[in-house]
Amino acid sequence: MDYGFWIDLALDIVSAGFVITGAVFVLAGAIGVIRLPDFYTRMHAAGVTDTLGAEMIVIGLMIQGGLSLITVKLALLGVFVFLTSPTATHAVANAAYKSGLKPLLTRYRPHAGSDDGGAA
Repeated sequence: MDYGFWIDLALDIVSAGFVITGAVFVLAGAIGVIRLPDFYTRMHAAGVTDTLGAEMIVIGLMIQGGLSLITVKLALLGVFVFLTSPTATHAVANAAYKSGLKPLLTRYRPHAGSDDGGAA
């Protein structure tokens, strides 16, 4: 009995699952960039979901590619994104902080003893 059809179908389903999951993470990051209040929380949403979403999509494409040169190139691309995306996010956040952009919590934190919700 030839199981080639079923193996191809299973690989297609697993691959589609990775690609769709990655797309959902990227969409969640895009919504976070739109909805979150300040630069640092927006950058966190974009940085985390961008890395994870891109990795999931690359893994799905590697499964579709099979054992070929394309899969090797996609693996190298995945390693590159995995290393550079968090580094770039940290560098931009560090530059913003050093230039004087304060996080939202430190700008609007109620002081102790005030009437706006601080502890007495």
